[in-house]
Amino acid sequence: MRKTDISQLLLYVAWLVSIIATLGSLYFSEIQSFIPCELCWYQRILMYPLVLILGIATFQNDKSVKKYVLPISIIGGSISLFHYLEQKVPGFAEIKPCANGMPCSTEYINWLGFITIPFLALIAFSLVSACMLLVRK
Repeated sequence: MRKTDISQLLLYVAWLVSIIATLGSLYFSEIQSFIPCELCWYQRILMYPLVLILGIATFQNDKSVKKYVLPISIIGGSISLFHYLEQKVPGFAEIKPCANGMPCSTEYINWLGFITIPFLALIAFSLVSACMLLVRK
């Protein structure tokens, strides 16, 4: 494969990851009726626009989008990591509940003992970041 083909594929993969992450968060809140905490909302605010930005960049083969997407995905991943630490590290969680009354340390899912919703978001942001780091102009 040529470098341009690989970069195009990486843009597509990043876009697909953002779509899956967005649909997953909507599934958890709208179908499973899990109430998002404050940190979940921040992660959503950073993930949802990536669907549009990466979708447009994928279809226009715009590799320069990495300078916009990479900071968003790194910030989102940082928030996800912080949220995950609040859930998994004893004493790291805040004592007070978040603004909407749902503590950020609540674990709606706990697959295999370590996979929670913030962990899934961290994986998504990390994959998007990795794709953007590998995209070549």
